[in-house]
Order: sequence, then C-alpha cells, then structure tokens
Amino acid sequence: MIHPVIVHGSEWTVKELFVYPNEYIYWGIQIVMYPFMTGLVAGAFVLSSLYHVFARQELKRIAKFSLIFSFALLWAAPLPLLLHLQQPLRCEEVFFTPHFTSAIAAFGMVYSLYFAIVSMEIWFIYRRYFVEQAKALVGRKGWLNQARRVTYGVLTLGAWDIGHDAIEKDEKVTKILASTGIPVACFLHGYAGFIFGSVKANAMWMTPLMPVIFIVSAAVSGIALCILFYSLINLWRSKSAMPKKELDAVRMATKYLLIFLVFAISLELLDMVFRGYTAMKSWNILRSVIYEKDFLSIFLFQYFCGNLVPLIILLRKPLSMGKILTATTLILFGVFMMRWNVVIGGQAFSLSWAGFMHFELPIIPHSLETYKEGLLGALTIIMLPFLFFFALNKLIPTLEKD
Repeated sequence: MIHPVIVHGSEWTVKELFVYPNEYIYWGIQIVMYPFMTGLVAGAFVLSSLYHVFARQELKRIAKFSLIFSFALLWAAPLPLLLHLQQPLRCEEVFFTPHFTSAIAAFGMVYSLYFAIVSMEIWFIYRRYFVEQAKALVGRKGWLNQARRVTYGVLTLGAWDIGHDAIEKDEKVTKILASTGIPVACFLHGYAGFIFGSVKANAMWMTPLMPVIFIVSAAVSGIALCILFYSLINLWRSKSAMPKKELDAVRMATKYLLIFLVFAISLELLDMVFRGYTAMKSWNILRSVIYEKDFLSIFLFQYFCGNLVPLIILLRKPLSMGKILTATTLILFGVFMMRWNVVIGGQAFSLSWAGFMHFELPIIPHSLETYKEGLLGALTIIMLPFLFFFALNKLIPTLEKD
C-alpha cells in the first residue's frame, strides 16, 4: 500500500476561490512565535538599559529583573525555528559557519554577540553577589551547600576582589555593555522585520518600514511583559497591595511604555496610509485581505484592542495597578496579533491574485506536525522562558527585597 505524501501546510490551510495547487500556508504559528519572542527579548533588554545607561534610579528594581528575564527569554527565542524546521539536525551550523550572504546566518552572528553581551552584563552586575555567596557558604555542611559553594565559586571566574575600586570598574563596564547591547538588541529583532520586508514576491511584506515597525513594537511588547510579570509576582509576594517602591518602579516603566506605544501606533498607521496612497499593482488583493478577510484580526484585535484601548487606559489618571495590568495584557495581545497579521496575513492571498488561503490553528494534535504548529506548540514556547527565569532566580535572586 502506498501512503500519500502529506505536504507541509496542507493540514491547516483552507483554500478559497482560485489558488494554485502548490500553494499553502507554509509558515504557521511557530513563525508567528519567533518574531514575537525575539521582540520580547529586545524590549526587556531596552527596559533594563534605561537604568544602566541613563541612570534612571526609579527603574533600579525592575531593571535587574528585566535583564534576567531577557536572558531567560533569550534561551527560548530560537526554539520556534527549531520546531518549525523539518530537519533541524544541522542548526548549529548557523553559529559555527558565519557568513554575510544570508539573513539567517546574520541571525547566528547577532544572536551569539547578544548572548555574550547579556551574559557578561549579568556577570559584572552580580559578581559581588557570587563572591559573597561563595564565601558565606564556606564551612557549611551538607551536599547542597557544598554544591552551591562550588557553583558560586566557579561563577566568580577567579575574580574575588569586591573592593570599592573593583565594584566601580564593574559598574563602568556594565554601562558600556548596556550601551552596546541596545543597538545589538534592536538589530537582533530588526533583522526579523528585514527578512519579511525584503521578500519582493510578497506585496504584504515588501515595505522598508517593516524593520522599524518590528523594532518599536518589540520595545513595546518587552516592556509590557516585564511590567506585567513583575507586577504579578510582587502582588503575589506581598499578598495584598504592592509595596510603594515597586509601584513607583512600575509606574515609571509604564511612562516609557506609553512613549514607545505612541511611536508604534504612528508607524503602523503610516505604513497603512502609505500602502493605500501608493496603490501598487497588488493593492486590489491587499485591500481585500486587509479590509475584508482579516478585518477583525487587524482593526478590531490589533488596532482597537491592542493599541487604542490600552493607549486610552494609560493616558487616564490616576494610574492604578488594575489599569496597568489590563493595559499591558492588551498590549501583548495586540503585538502578538500584529505578528500574526504579518506572517499569516501575508500568506492569505494567492499569487494568482484571485484566491485566498486561511490558517486553521490545530487545537488538538494528532501528529507531531500538528503539535508543533498548533496551540500546544505555541503554549510550550510561551511557558519555557518562565521556567528558565524561575530556575535562574534560584541562582540569582532578582526578586529579593532590599
């Protein structure tokens, strides 16, 4: 018996009108998750750098949290690509054979550089803590204390000096690394927008504004997630109202979130107006997708629920925790829908210019493929950074009170 070959994408692609037989929605939920996750990485690092570079003392508490959270997100950022690939067994070649003729190869170089910058910045910030813990655990009995002492001793990398001059040097290096990391973080996510914006065969993606929109929306999503997660953790730890110092840090971070949100909305509207004004050859099919097929996901979910509503909430004073939690949740939803509309909406029309394709997200998987490109695969990617963060927090307690 000859088994039929199942084409990648055929299980979740629904075709309408005239679509070529070899056309499917090949890029599914994992390619939506990839730019979403890298955007969270970049945005969290930007929030951390606002304190280390610009010395915003109000952000001190949330800045260290954001740096560690960015590091946890960084581990999960490339995983959507691995889940999407049919044969990911040679993925390490991206890191060990760099060249400048491929955007994916550029990702390997930028990701490695960013990973090194974040790792070094964390080490310089917490080197004093590593030394103090290694010394405090000397002489304590028990295999767990011995393991912790060895771990912290290794993390010191032999640098045991925690005098005033040494700590000042650490702070200077931290500021340099944070300053260097901002453009690298922007490039890490901006290149995802570059990949989409450089696809000339796709009218939805081909725009020079795509990398800039991705970068600004990355800052919005990363800052919003840090505010939301930091607030929820502190509310749970305090068992009641959030302590004043934490609340002040959250409100200050929210002010920067509002600034980036205004820029993101402006750029997205500018891109929409530009497409309509230029009215290129493909505008008729694009107009059908934007104003008809994907009207709800673009205008209701992305622009109204994800942009306009949180903007109004954040502009209304006084800014309570309820408003902040609601606004940040809606912002994350709006940025996710923006990624969804770019990736899925960009594949919604056929190159015949006379047909459409719809993506039906697999809810209950019946194969490895439908698990990876389904709801459970997306939830797996979302949960991993939080598990990484709580594991890191056991080693580096960023949530300890002063």
